[in-house]
Amino acid sequence: MQLPLTTRRTSSSATQRSWLSRHWRNAVIYAILIVLALVFLFPLAWLLSIALKTPSAVSAIPLQWLPSPVAWHNFVDVFQYISITHYLLNTIELAAIFTILTTLSSAFVGFAFARLRGVGKQPIFILMLSTLMLPPLVTVIPSYILMAHLQIADTYWPWVLWGLGGSPFCIFLFRQFFSAIPQDLEDAAIVDGCSYFRMFWNIFLPLSRPVIATVVILTFTALWGDWVTPKIFLDVNNTTLGVAVTINTQDPHGSQTDLLAAATIIYLLPIIIMFLAAQRYFIRSIVTTGTKG
Repeated sequence: MQLPLTTRRTSSSATQRSWLSRHWRNAVIYAILIVLALVFLFPLAWLLSIALKTPSAVSAIPLQWLPSPVAWHNFVDVFQYISITHYLLNTIELAAIFTILTTLSSAFVGFAFARLRGVGKQPIFILMLSTLMLPPLVTVIPSYILMAHLQIADTYWPWVLWGLGGSPFCIFLFRQFFSAIPQDLEDAAIVDGCSYFRMFWNIFLPLSRPVIATVVILTFTALWGDWVTPKIFLDVNNTTLGVAVTINTQDPHGSQTDLLAAATIIYLLPIIIMFLAAQRYFIRSIVTTGTKG
């Protein structure tokens, strides 16, 4: 049955208005996202601008937004002030040890909270989450005193112990993801004679690659960006690149801002590359991580 002409025109007009409304809404959302992206990228752009300026241009008034002349040699000169390769290898070694241990230990504990049964499991989980409200800086000095008494303060052993202890937030991520896996999968593994450790290692852990990527990114970047703890716990030779940058770009008259900015750009590159390489898994984890209690 054919609809009357008036009805068809009304339906067509309503569809057109809906189409225009949807596209205007999308345009506004994209405009807001572009503005936010520019706001967040502005510090990085300004840092790059300083890294490409001469010392006189850095201190010039009024400010020069674009470097003129472009001092590309700053990225070469900074290697004369800082042994970047040495400190970069230190940071990568320390970050790799801490990230691997934290990821594995957090996955173990998250699996236990999600799939094992025991008296007091829920109160212990709540108690663990409550430690997130404790600022990390509060525990730095007590931890240093403890590590100094154990005579491991100037080594990487504190990060080994912290990695074995896991991270409450990472444990929470793994627990939520493992809780969302269907019970039928666990029951089938138990029927086949699979132990809980084998179930965790061969079934649950391979399924949690998005969460693993997220935990690796968060843990690696947290250590890479940590300045206070390596500054306190490690000596100058074993410290990380972040600490070395601030120590070795000082002169008697103050900080060499152009070299400091160039070193900071080099310092940021591994994190940017790592996030771009793993962002697909990172976003998937945010979308798929369950919220089952």
